[in-house]
Amino acid sequence: MSDGTHVAEQVTLARLPSGVELTTTVHTYRGEASGPTLYVQAAQHGREINGTAVLRRFHDRLPLESLSGTVVAVPVANPLTFDRVSYTAPDSIDSVNDNMNRVWPGDESGSLHQRMAAHLWEYIEDADAVVDLHTGSPAMLPHVVYLADDRPSATLARAFGTDLLLAEEAAEDAPEEWHRRGFAGKLRVAATQEGIPSITPELAHSRQILESVVEDGVEGLVSVLAHLEMLPREYARERDQNRDDAPVVARNHLGQVTAEESGLFRPNPDLDLGQSISKGVDLGTIYQPATYEVLERPVTDREGILYTLTREATVTAGSKLASVAIREADRTLE
Repeated sequence: MSDGTHVAEQVTLARLPSGVELTTTVHTYRGEASGPTLYVQAAQHGREINGTAVLRRFHDRLPLESLSGTVVAVPVANPLTFDRVSYTAPDSIDSVNDNMNRVWPGDESGSLHQRMAAHLWEYIEDADAVVDLHTGSPAMLPHVVYLADDRPSATLARAFGTDLLLAEEAAEDAPEEWHRRGFAGKLRVAATQEGIPSITPELAHSRQILESVVEDGVEGLVSVLAHLEMLPREYARERDQNRDDAPVVARNHLGQVTAEESGLFRPNPDLDLGQSISKGVDLGTIYQPATYEVLERPVTDREGILYTLTREATVTAGSKLASVAIREADRTLE
């Protein structure tokens, strides 16, 4: 009996003005038994490298002999931003769509990012589920985002296993800001609207590999495979096996507390990520570094779950200080 197969294929995503081909590697793992296809990618945003590290360790640990179906994995979805350690591409490369995660499903005749997305979409459109790995900052609680009221995506998010799940309202249910920021072109949105359950795990930290983050990501992927019956049930995370151990489900409302003044920010040391918080809670102090004058004492603007709180000391007016997700008491995953 075969133990399954692994094939690594180099794929051209686009061509730069000099004629240099922009390529990436697509890994395909096939089990001996038939089953669903999971597509997973990392590093759409080049500075978010923990997802890439997750896929390397996932490669080492995937029990091919137990796999049913197919896993397609792309560890560097955007080699251009990866090499620049950046979130977006420079205007000289793509002045129309600098953010790859705003152009899905892509356009093979469009801008550079649209062409890159279109090539990867050829793998995605044949998938039964999608996991788009992202990473945030040290100031963010790990969570998984999915489209609200899409039950297959919600159960996929639960299977991944973070303590916080964010249900994103889309299309006509979304606020004006969602449309203004082009979120309809995000991979999870485009795939879900094509009937492919899709999630975006936001693992903590960018720019440096953290062991705990990588381990969490690998366990999440393996648990997703168990949820899809591509691996035996014992590979599922304990939470996905225990239906009474429910994560916190909240609304990804896009709201955030921003600085009204520029200066040095000292966050409130009594606050912890993941805690329930009420409206009007003190987030810290912004002061003028040269004169010591207190410029602003920002407070939360709503009740919910504190899932980001910046630790960056130097802030400018308009920059994000904190995010509070609104708990969805009436939304279940059952």
